Amino acid sequence: MNKPIIIGAALLALFVVSSFAPFAAAQYAGVGGGGQITLEEQLKLARSRIADVEANPHAGSGTPYLDANGVVGATIISGAIFGGIFIAFVVRAKQVEKARKQH
Repeated sequence: MNKPIIIGAALLALFVVSSFAPFAAAQYAGVGGGGQITLEEQLKLARSRIADVEANPHAGSGTPYLDANGVVGATIISGAIFGGIFIAFVVRAKQVEKARKQH
């Protein structure tokens, strides 16, 4: 059998199965019985979170967009990594092109 087809079919099956399984729901507490949080408790938590945000308007979302360790820093690091890979491919392509011209 053709290995790439088998691997592709296995990956496709994995993606399809994972779309039906609600893995992300594990981070949220459910509503109802069985030791889960009730709707009233969820509303109370939501109101307390809103009160905390209103009490500290300067705190923001907590995402350090302009911090070097935040979004900008990650963008610079990613750019350096992928830029280095791009440069390596360009250098290798130039070497191959030069070798073809010599033969």
